[in-house]
Amino acid sequence: MRLFSTNNPSTDLSNTVSLKEAVLKSLPADNGLYMPVEIPQLSIEFWEHLSQYSFSELSFEVLKTILQDAVAENELRRMVNDAINFPAPLVQLADDTFILELFHGKTLAFKDFGARFMSRLMSYFVEDSNEKLTILVATSGDTGSAVAHGFYDVPNIDVIILYPEGRVSELQELQMTTLGKNITALKVKGSFDDCQRLVKQAFLDVELNRKLQLTSANSINIARLLPQMLYYFEAYKQLKFKYKMDNKFCFVVPSGNFGNLTAGLFARKMGLPVELFIAATNINDTVPEYLTSGVYSPKKSLRTISNAMDVGKPSNFARMISLCSTWNNLKSVVLPAVIDDEATKYQIRNTFKNNGCLMCPHTAVGSKAWKTIKEDVLNEYIGVILATAHPAKFIDVVEEATGSTVVLPDALDSLKDLDSLNIPIADEFSSFKQFLLDR
Repeated sequence: MRLFSTNNPSTDLSNTVSLKEAVLKSLPADNGLYMPVEIPQLSIEFWEHLSQYSFSELSFEVLKTILQDAVAENELRRMVNDAINFPAPLVQLADDTFILELFHGKTLAFKDFGARFMSRLMSYFVEDSNEKLTILVATSGDTGSAVAHGFYDVPNIDVIILYPEGRVSELQELQMTTLGKNITALKVKGSFDDCQRLVKQAFLDVELNRKLQLTSANSINIARLLPQMLYYFEAYKQLKFKYKMDNKFCFVVPSGNFGNLTAGLFARKMGLPVELFIAATNINDTVPEYLTSGVYSPKKSLRTISNAMDVGKPSNFARMISLCSTWNNLKSVVLPAVIDDEATKYQIRNTFKNNGCLMCPHTAVGSKAWKTIKEDVLNEYIGVILATAHPAKFIDVVEEATGSTVVLPDALDSLKDLDSLNIPIADEFSSFKQFLLDR
């Protein structure tokens, strides 16, 4: 497997790198994003046997196809069996509406898929080296907790998480600040975009990269992104063989940094028969505006109750363009929807009242987007809404919207008695750089 930079799309051998180099470096020196030179189609045999595959078997086949010979098959199978060891059930809400529950992993969010596989892949790549790997990750919520737990106590790997002060839920914060050992959490006086900027600056800083082996666990790292394809195939398998649905369908993707939707576009490139995606955002609408106007204009992020999507400059935009080539191609596959906080609260309340189903605010953004767009243009489609996090992770918002008490799962309830080990830091690169050098 060879990869190129989105800032230098030449596929000449001299301009490409191995998967190991892409994963361990995270970003190319030219500040682009790594993309596979080849995105192969899944075989006829894969589709013929799809109904018989377990989720783990399906995952192995998909990753084996795209990674090609970058990882020995026996090692890849071991990684997949260890990482993808929890389900992604598809739940029917109405004749034309399904919820794909992606919150059954360790930290109760969809980020567990990518973080768990990535930790095992990185460990595989560094196991014969005496060098220590330092992972930098910016988070608006669930990425930090998933990465913290995915990499906890992994030898030769230090994890430094940057999260915006006051902009993650209390339970999200406790998930990533109470572990200790090789996990350090920095509470940044700024927004998620500030955290992301600090991480990217660190990767481009010559002195830091001379003294530390830096990489990222955000979806800018291809190793975090590719495993997120897997549940798209699993959803299609359940839709077709469990629910016997042959209708046209679309995926409704709550979107912030757009790694999740980009993974869906990868799955489509590999042969997943999906025609449309809905990019459901809150009022941080940089990508919806681009899809409407053709003008990409990043902006300062705004704070909302769906905090994991509070991103004004989505990192994966370059990959979306690389996959679709042009604005016209992208807007023909991805439909935009912008949902504000009041509409989000309404959808949480209404879904609970009508279906008895609790939704986190991000999932509710997707649900409201589906309801809005379906009524306008997608009457003949089935909608699969990605439920990105357990509603209890946003207990204050959900309880206020529904007027009902949310019972905390044991994994969250046990956090309340733990001490947070966060370290406050300014949103200035000089402060962050000095922190890294002092380590």
